[in-house]
Amino acid sequence: MADISTCPPLTRASVQEAHTKIKSYIHRTPVLTCQTITQIANTAQTTSDISTSGQDASLPPAKPRMNLFFKCENMQKIGAFKARGAFHALSRLSAAELSNGVVTHSSGNHAQALALAAKTFGVKAYVVMPSISTPSKIEGTKSHGAEVIFSGSTSEEREEVVRGVIERTGARLVPPYDHPDIILGQGTLALEMQEQVESMTGGYRGEGTTRGGCSFAAENGVGIEETSGRKGLDAVIAPCGGGGMLSGVATALQETGIKVFGAEPSFQGADDAQRGLKQGKRIESVKTLTIADGLRTPLGEITWKVVSDTDKVKGMFSVTEEQIKSAMRLMLERAKIFIEPSAAVGVAVALYNEEFRHMVEKEAGEEGWNVGIVLTGGNTTVDAIAKLFAPSAVQGERQEGKVGMNGEKIAENVAG
Repeated sequence: MADISTCPPLTRASVQEAHTKIKSYIHRTPVLTCQTITQIANTAQTTSDISTSGQDASLPPAKPRMNLFFKCENMQKIGAFKARGAFHALSRLSAAELSNGVVTHSSGNHAQALALAAKTFGVKAYVVMPSISTPSKIEGTKSHGAEVIFSGSTSEEREEVVRGVIERTGARLVPPYDHPDIILGQGTLALEMQEQVESMTGGYRGEGTTRGGCSFAAENGVGIEETSGRKGLDAVIAPCGGGGMLSGVATALQETGIKVFGAEPSFQGADDAQRGLKQGKRIESVKTLTIADGLRTPLGEITWKVVSDTDKVKGMFSVTEEQIKSAMRLMLERAKIFIEPSAAVGVAVALYNEEFRHMVEKEAGEEGWNVGIVLTGGNTTVDAIAKLFAPSAVQGERQEGKVGMNGEKIAENVAG
């Protein structure tokens, strides 16, 4: 990566500059609205096993007013937002710095993103992947010409293999999330979403689409009911694992008045950011097999500084495995949007986290909020979804914390 001391500062202007650099390499992904899911979000949730599991049972069901807008990074190149950070990271390196290729460690989406960016820039990519990685993500990485080297599952094991690759090849390390160039690249999705929702609403605000089902953002106000005359986003919910994307969104939306919130799974301590904020220090290791496999990584040193700054990230909220599954099912069946479990975490917060919902009810009042939700990716398979929703021996073991969504054995992830 570029030397951190030479990187642009983490400011909105730097995100705008990053967008200029990468916009020819990425998709401007659409924003979708869905009347059905917005209506569910605006209805008091009373199904105890979904809406209140793992949360404060003393909270009565809230009935906030929200208008939901989904930023569909599942339709991004390689099927996830990670392409933005990878292309920006490589665009900031010189030909001489790229001459020996690039290397990273990743279990999936960053691996595929760097492989594609390296192919586009005409350089060699070495990707260290845990041997338990999802097969479709391994094949996706190889399909872009990257050399895949397998490793153990922990961060220490992956990083040891990366060091060996660097010693052998001289390749330049491109970390998955904890670097300014990655953060700034990921933040470009927030710039687009802000513009798209402003164009969609155009002075309108209301209960999702007027024609039922799910509609693409035409960026002309179609499908948004007139109410208060205000426009644009009031808040954004972004899933958080290592924190690169959440940090980028918060950086991009600084001084806009748009509130940014993070979303995490709670299973087996995957809510390390929320726990860290309560303890006042970064949690450096996470040991979890949450179905949201893209969010199993703890915050890094740089991303922790952003996420723990309440002027940038207003709060972190967590959801259970059942809530994630319920949100994913709704997106598949009602909105017809194909996403991976990690992408459903933000949706689940809006639908089921009563602390978040009570906050919106109180702060937004009758006027309500326009809430943007980042759908981070869609890199899963029909087989994996079938396993997720079908009772099985594997599912039973998952509940005991022995295996993950695809039968992989539990391992510890440590921030480096």
